[in-house]
Amino acid sequence: MTKERVAIFIDGSNLYHNLKRFNIKTTFEEIIKRVETQRQVVDIFYYTALLDKSINEERYEEHRRFLEKIKKISNFHVVLCNLRKVILEDGSVDFTIKGDDVYLAVDLVSGAYEDLYDVAIIVSGDADFIPAIKLVQKNGKKVINAFFPKSSSYLLRNCCDGSINLKKALL
Repeated sequence: MTKERVAIFIDGSNLYHNLKRFNIKTTFEEIIKRVETQRQVVDIFYYTALLDKSINEERYEEHRRFLEKIKKISNFHVVLCNLRKVILEDGSVDFTIKGDDVYLAVDLVSGAYEDLYDVAIIVSGDADFIPAIKLVQKNGKKVINAFFPKSSSYLLRNCCDGSINLKKALL
């Protein structure tokens, strides 16, 4: 009997901010090992954006090197989205990643329809993925939500076929 095929979809911003918030030091290899041990991981998608080089060239280079390193993980795909600069009322600058949810949802749905996986693991807390998840499930695929407490929608976890508390899994 062949193993079920798994595709992992990682909302990079969600993962980064939660690892930082819970002060969890880990590697992608460890995260993958904690969310999937029984099935064959066929694809891992990581949605992020390059940092703004003009703001901090050293951080930009560090981030670029980090992305190059993780691309070497087997079946790992970095999906670059847009970084949007927002000037706040106090004059400070904030950044937000745009397009990541759409890219993730499209990859999730197209992978299901192209029969590239049997099980999808979504590392995110965003309920915006629910319509895409329901479409994937309608196509006979299972979806598991890997989440961090207090940053994950109950509705998202509830519509999935299972869930993994990443804080517990990684600590």
